[in-house]
Order: sequence, then C-alpha cells, then structure tokens
Amino acid sequence: MYKLILSSFLLFITTFSFAQTETDTLKMTQQDSSIIYSIELKEIIFTPDNVYSMDEDKKAKLILKRRIFKVYPFAKLTADKLTQLNATMAKLKTNREKKKYFKIVEKYLEEEFEPRLKKLSRKDGQILVKLIYRQTGSTTFDLIKEYKSSWKAFWANSTAYLFDINLKTQYKPYDVKEDYQIEGILNAAFNQSQLTKQEPAKPIDFDKLNNHWINKIKTKPTAEAKK
Repeated sequence: MYKLILSSFLLFITTFSFAQTETDTLKMTQQDSSIIYSIELKEIIFTPDNVYSMDEDKKAKLILKRRIFKVYPFAKLTADKLTQLNATMAKLKTNREKKKYFKIVEKYLEEEFEPRLKKLSRKDGQILVKLIYRQTGSTTFDLIKEYKSSWKAFWANSTAYLFDINLKTQYKPYDVKEDYQIEGILNAAFNQSQLTKQEPAKPIDFDKLNNHWINKIKTKPTAEAKK
C-alpha cells in the first residue's frame, strides 16, 4: 500500500485494502521447482532461537517472495509518481493550480489501481508499507500527513491498526530479520531481471548487509552463553 500513490492512493489502500484476511496456502508452480519439499523425510534445523523443519522455512520464504513480487510494483510506482508530482508542483505558481493538478492525479490513480489494491491482504499490506519506506525514504504515515493532512494520517493509521498494520513502520534491513530477507529476495530478483530495479531512497550495500548478518549470527550464541 499509495498515492502518489500519492495520498489518496495511500489513504485508500490503508483504510480499505488491508481489511481482507488471508490463509497462507502454497501451490507449487514450475517457477518454484527449485524449492522441493520432502514428505517422507523431513530435515530438521536447530537454531539458537527455535527449531523448525527445513520445508517449513522454505515455504515461509517462498510465501514472502510472492508477497514481495505482488506489492513491489506499487512501492516503485509510489516513488516514481512522487518524483513526478513534486517536479510538476514546483512549476505551478498558485495553490489553486497545485490543488487542481493534485486532484487530477488522485482521481486517475484511484480509477487505475483501485481494483488491484483491493486484492491485497493485510500481510501484503505489511510488506508494502516497508517497501514504500524503502523506495521513498518516508513512512506511509508521513506521506499521508504531507500530501493530505495530519488528521487523515491519524485516522488512516488508526484504521490500519485494526488489521495489524502500522503505517509508521520503517524498513530496517540491518536490524530486522524479515527486512534482511526482503532485501535478499529483491537483490536476487533484480539480478535475474524478475523485477524492474529501482534504487532505494537510502542506499543499501547488500554485501555489507550480508556480512553484518553473518557476523550477527556468529556472535549471538556466544553472547547468549555469557548470560
């Protein structure tokens, strides 16, 4: 989930699209053939935090990948349209002209993307909020506040909370494991031309990010052992 995607886009997605529920089911396709599940013999992986079967881990990552592929285009569009919007607004002389132009853009985005946005689940929305931050450098809450109003941002976030979504969520691949996984999936998709690459608003060095998590995993057991 926006609006330029701008704002009514953002506001619309937030208040309506996330209302859907979703059960994580997985249907294998030819593109997923590299991920194979063994029914007769399950490999078990032990970690410092928990125990899980390898097939469950792969399934979770595949579901995450599909969510990313579904919502990344919206996040990219948000960044593209915000750039276009700001450039055009800077050329307009009066507030009346700017307001009129904004309404035109808003109406177009609603008509063009509303059907697709309504198909997003709440979990898709959680990922989209993160990716919007990745591509714009701003939280969804701040975008609504800037292009609409503080009041609408407050109510949009209050509504989103009902569906376990926080519009103030940032994208932190160095701190949050899921965000690191998202960045890895995006990096692979860009390299394989599966998604159109758009640089994040705040540069991310994936090699450094990878090394950061490798070192974090290595040092974590030692730190816990000292407790």
